[in-house]
Order: sequence, then structure tokens, then C-alpha cells
Amino acid sequence: MKNLVNAEPRRLGSLPPVGPLGFGCWRLVDKTPGAARSRIETALEADMNLVDTADVYGLDWGGDGFGLAEELLGAALRESPGLRERIVLATKGGIKPPIPYDQSPSYLREACEASLRRLGAETIDLYQVHRPDLFTHPEQLAGVLTELREAGKIREAGVSNFTVSHYEALSRFLPFPLVASQPRFSANFLAPLWDGTLDACMRDGMVPLAWSPLDGGRLTSGAEPDGDGPRGELLQTLDRLAEREGATREATALAFVLAHPSRPVALVGSQTPSRIAAAAGALRVSLDRNDCYDVIEASTGEPLP
Repeated sequence: MKNLVNAEPRRLGSLPPVGPLGFGCWRLVDKTPGAARSRIETALEADMNLVDTADVYGLDWGGDGFGLAEELLGAALRESPGLRERIVLATKGGIKPPIPYDQSPSYLREACEASLRRLGAETIDLYQVHRPDLFTHPEQLAGVLTELREAGKIREAGVSNFTVSHYEALSRFLPFPLVASQPRFSANFLAPLWDGTLDACMRDGMVPLAWSPLDGGRLTSGAEPDGDGPRGELLQTLDRLAEREGATREATALAFVLAHPSRPVALVGSQTPSRIAAAAGALRVSLDRNDCYDVIEASTGEPLP
């Protein structure tokens, strides 16, 4: 049967093509600029030219301050001036602890400009609204995104962790299309298959940027610290497919994400260079429909009707 794993580049509007795997910087907080640069270069060697961060990253994973991940990424880019031209730079704004969300025009404008300063960039390739602010009218949010785009501070815009209705309300007031939606999606978290997120991406030509495609490492370790870990049947199914393909369980789980027809980009969040490099093995895994439905049934524990 046909291999569904799509290893072709993706297009985010006017931006250069990006690989099917991207590098996520949530954990890029407690390193030297040189160590950060080394990890970005390792990601580029594995064709991960989309580098995704956020202004709020820096409050977890050993960080102790808002904006630290952007500051570290900016320092790494300054260490190697040619590096900026090799990546598609994505960041997010709109979370303001402890409120927690603020997408009023004055704040989001300020947040974007602060991200530009921390990153040392003249423009952000992809600026994403991190989570919906339930108390900002989408027309106001659309207005500030339009202003930032027309001023050249951002090239394209997207959303992260938005429901379909939140996305549609925002799109209604925008004079340009959103190019990306960033949902949590993995073999152990299948909600975007059912809640319309991936359907909306296909309908409107957005690229899904799947965060936590290894479910925060639970698909690697099988650990269940929060009671939300993978079922044993899922791990067994992934291991069976991995053995058949001569691949790792991690690569097989990433390949499952890449098999969806919405052509997601799987954001790899590991900060271990060997694991970053090994993620490229997903592009050599072949999965057909039967394999993908086996993964879904093993994940949910229920046969499909």
C-alpha cells in the first residue's frame, strides 16, 4: 500500500520552504550561546530549518525568566551571523503571566517589538498568537496583526492552541490568510483528528505545526507521571512498526504525525544533539493506512467502527 509519510517541504505563505521536521525551543533556556548555536546547527543538518520559540519560554526547564529562550536564541544567532539566513524564524506572543493572556493591541504590539529586540532580528518570519485571549475582540487582534505585517515587523501570521471557532473568528477580520496553526498532536494525543483543527488546516491551506509530537517524551519512556501516558498497546504497535522499518520508536511516532494529509511539521523539542539528529529517521519510515489506523486504535483502546 501507499506510503503516507510525507517528507516533502512545506510552504508557509510567502516564506521559504520548511522541512517536515522543525526545531522547538521551549527547553532552550539553560545553555550557553555556543551550546544553543550547536543545537540549531544540528537541527539544520537534519533539515529542520523552521526554528520555533515564544516570548514566554524561559519560565520552565531550568529557566527563571520571561523571554530567556528568545534571548538565548538571539545570542546564538549573533555568534554566527549567517545562521539567521538559513532558518525560518518563528515565535509567539500573547501570554502575559500571571493574567494569563493579553492580546490587546497595545500589549501585543509591545510583545512583538520586545521579541524582535531579544532575537536581534529586523523581522519575524512567522508570528503566532500563542493562546486565545477570550477578552480581546478578534477584530482588534486582526488589526494589530495587520499593522505589524504592514510595518514589516512580521512576514506571516499564525495561531497556536486555538480552537477552530477562535481561528475562524480571527480570520473573519483579517485581510490576509493565516498560514499556520500550532496544535498539540501525537500518537498519544489525537484530539486534532476529531476536533476540526486539521480539517480547517486542509480547508484553508494552513500548515499544522505539531507540538509535543512525542508527547513530552512519554512515547519514548512510556512513563505516566500525570496519568496521561501512552497505553501499552500503543507502545507495542509503534515498536512493531519500528522493527519492521528498521527505525526507532521515536522516528516511527514522528512518522505517524507526518502521515496526515494536512502535511504537518513535527516540532522536535529535544535538546540532546543525538536525538535531534536521529529524528530525521522519521523521513525514512513508511506507513500505510492500515499502519496508521493500527496506531489510532492502539492509542484509544477502541476499534474504529
